[in-house]
Amino acid sequence: MIKWIRVFFLSVLLGLTTNVLAQSPAHVDSGALDGVGYRIVFPANWQHKLVMYAHGYEAVGTPIRQSQNPQWIQGMAVFLDRGFAVAASDYAHQGLALVQGVDDTEKLRHYFNEKYGKPDTTFIAGHSMGGGITLSIIENYGEDYDGGLPLCPLSSRIYVQTRKEFDLYATFNGLYPGIVSSLNQIFDLNADGPGQESGTMYQRAMEIKQQLAAFDTAGVQAFARKFNLKPDDLPFVLFFDERVLRDLAEKFGGNPFDNTNTLYSGFDNDLEVNQKAERLMATVDPETLFAPYDRTGNINKPIVLMHTIYDQLIPPTYGVDNFENMVHEQGKDEFFVVKYTNGQGHCNFTPEQTGKAFDALRSWVRGAVKPQPGFIE
Repeated sequence: MIKWIRVFFLSVLLGLTTNVLAQSPAHVDSGALDGVGYRIVFPANWQHKLVMYAHGYEAVGTPIRQSQNPQWIQGMAVFLDRGFAVAASDYAHQGLALVQGVDDTEKLRHYFNEKYGKPDTTFIAGHSMGGGITLSIIENYGEDYDGGLPLCPLSSRIYVQTRKEFDLYATFNGLYPGIVSSLNQIFDLNADGPGQESGTMYQRAMEIKQQLAAFDTAGVQAFARKFNLKPDDLPFVLFFDERVLRDLAEKFGGNPFDNTNTLYSGFDNDLEVNQKAERLMATVDPETLFAPYDRTGNINKPIVLMHTIYDQLIPPTYGVDNFENMVHEQGKDEFFVVKYTNGQGHCNFTPEQTGKAFDALRSWVRGAVKPQPGFIE
C-alpha cells in the first residue's frame, strides 16, 4: 500500500511511465524562458522530429519540476527511442495550470523552432492535466502540429472535472462529517490550507481509512462506487482533492462552485444525501479561470486518446466520453480515435502500450488509414 501510493503520487506529479530505461541523450538544452524552466533532450538518432510534452498536475509546494527531475528523461524513452527530440516546460506555476501549460508549451515550441529549425513532424503529448493541455493545444494551435497523444487526459470542460471533486467533498462531509476538512474551511482563505508535504500523504490517507472503519462498510463502499472509485482508493482521492480544491480557492480568490440548487442522485439514500450535503454559494465567477482554452471538441488534426479502464482521478466518463460527445457535436469524428487498456489506476500504462498508441498516431499522420479504436494489450 505504501509503495503503491508513492508511485501513484509520483505519476500524478510527473506523468511518467515507470520501469523504462531510455538511451542517454546526445544533447540536453535546459534553462528558463522568461523565468520558466524547461528541458529539451535529443536522442543520438534524432530524426528532426519533435514531441512537445505537457506534464500533469503538480501539487502546489512540491519541489519536483520537469527541468530538474532526474527521472523525466527515463519517462520520455518511448519518444526518444523513436528518434524524437522531446521538449517540456515547467509552467509558470504549479497546481491547476491549464492556461499556463498551453502558453508556456507554445513559447517553448517557438524557442525550439528558432534555435534548432522547424522539425518536419511535431506532436503534442501529455499525461493527466497535460493531456488536457494537449487537447487545448490541438483545439487552438492545431495548425502547428501534426497530431496529439493525450494520455489519461483531463478532457472534460475544466469546470465539469473540478466540480466532480467539489461534489465528492460536499456529499462525503454530509454523510461522514469531521473526517476531512469542510468545504467552508477549504474555501476560507483566512484559514490555514492543507499541508502540501508529500511525506504526509500516506499517513493522512491511513487516518481517513481508519476513521471510515467506524461507519457501515457497505455504505462506504457504495459511496465510493458512486464516484467510480474502488473503496481502498477513496482515502487518497479525498487527500488529493482537498489540495486541488484549496489550490482553486487560492487561484480564484474564493469559491467558483454553487451547489445550493443541486439535487444529488445515485446514492443508496438520495434523500439523506441531499438533506445532509454541505451547501455553498459561489463567491467568484468560474469563467475567470476556466474559460481560457476550455474544451470545445473542435479539432482538425489526428488525436489518439488512450485511457485506462479504471482511473481514480479521471474516470472514463470524464477522460473520454465527455470529449467524444463534444467532438461528435463539432462533426470532427474523423480526427478522433480512442484506445483503452486494462490498466487499474491513473495513467497506469506500460511503456509498450504508450508506444503502440504513439505508433498508431504516427502511422495515421504519415498517410495510413485511420487506426481502429479499441483495446491495447
